[in-house]
Amino acid sequence: MPSIRHVERVFWALTFARWFPIGLVAGVYTLLATERGLTVAQIGVYSAVQGAIILLLELPTSGFADALGRKPVLVVAGAFGVLSGLAYLLAHDFAAFVLASALMGVFRALDSGPLEAWFVDAVRAIEPGRPVGTALARSHALLGIGIASGSLLSGGLIAWHPFRDASALDLPVVLLVIGQAVDLAMIIGLMSEPRTTSGRSGASTDDRRAQVLASVRATPGVIASGLRLLRSSGVLRGLLVAETLWVVAMFAQENLMPLRLADFLGSEARAGVWLGPLVAVGWLGFALASWLAGRFGRILGFARTALVSRLAHGIAAALMGVMPGAASLAGAYLVTYSLHGANGTAHATLLHDQADASNRATVLSVDSMATSIGVLVFYPLLGAFAERWGNGPAMVCAGLVGAAGLVGYLPAVLVERRGLREGRDA
Repeated sequence: MPSIRHVERVFWALTFARWFPIGLVAGVYTLLATERGLTVAQIGVYSAVQGAIILLLELPTSGFADALGRKPVLVVAGAFGVLSGLAYLLAHDFAAFVLASALMGVFRALDSGPLEAWFVDAVRAIEPGRPVGTALARSHALLGIGIASGSLLSGGLIAWHPFRDASALDLPVVLLVIGQAVDLAMIIGLMSEPRTTSGRSGASTDDRRAQVLASVRATPGVIASGLRLLRSSGVLRGLLVAETLWVVAMFAQENLMPLRLADFLGSEARAGVWLGPLVAVGWLGFALASWLAGRFGRILGFARTALVSRLAHGIAAALMGVMPGAASLAGAYLVTYSLHGANGTAHATLLHDQADASNRATVLSVDSMATSIGVLVFYPLLGAFAERWGNGPAMVCAGLVGAAGLVGYLPAVLVERRGLREGRDA
């Protein structure tokens, strides 16, 4: 049996490998789409297509991960990640961007949850009941470092623009495809599942086929258990409300901010040069805030940490919409990304507290479905709003809606306060 330290190293390596390629294209897809002739409204629509795909596939794919194992699902996800990157690279009209977004939706539906679920189950198979909040905080920090590294490289490549016959925005997408292929190879080579979730080593081909069929039959039951938990847990329902409204502020942060930066600087290519270092510094702030959230969560409580950071993140996103120039917009963006990291760590910890090994990936995917609902409902509206009234007012609106997500953490705060009171009484 591997040691906990070994499991942690694999988890952190795969976390970095998963997110470094994403850093290469953070904000670039939006600039690429506008450079190739799409409007803000069309960007909102094709983003909503991705949300719809995730919503349709999230529970089936997560139930399959809980029933069959995390690694096979991550392998298939990695393959779709490579395909989606190629599709974005080749997209030159609205229909092609819709296809690329749909492939990205399949990738995200498969990818959401299994890696963290694998880590928590692998650790607790070695040491039952071991706390994982600190390790998850470190993984969120590595997520930030990975995206920061990729973004910094991306900005340098766009500024360098070595291939003058192609757009400066193309090269980061090419490297994304290569990076996702490397991530896929690492998943195949490094991951091994504990017998509590896989238990399939040494089986014959017929046995494996029977186990796969049994896992498929078990998937509806796994999904049902996750939905029963949703009905019975007010804390989980509140977390989903917070997640749905959080994604509205993320539209301002990830989609509208690059466009507003391009408005100030005069072109998508110049915005891409600025965006690389900005995203890099922002995700370093994300990493630091993720680590600090783990420490503050142990002292103040993760529910309180989540509530305060949700409010602050939404306000910061709204402030981006009223900044008068590129420099002030950049400063507000960096603050927003740091608060995004703090909230992500606290939110993830609260989610894991609502699950066990039998439904952990399903619970994580239900949370991701809440994100998809927010994208499906709000992104076309925000795109149309920005098209009519401008990117700045749309950012203000999105940030304020995101800040309202603090109400979703109130049930968790009440439970946390009750637990602290009972602990003091004991």
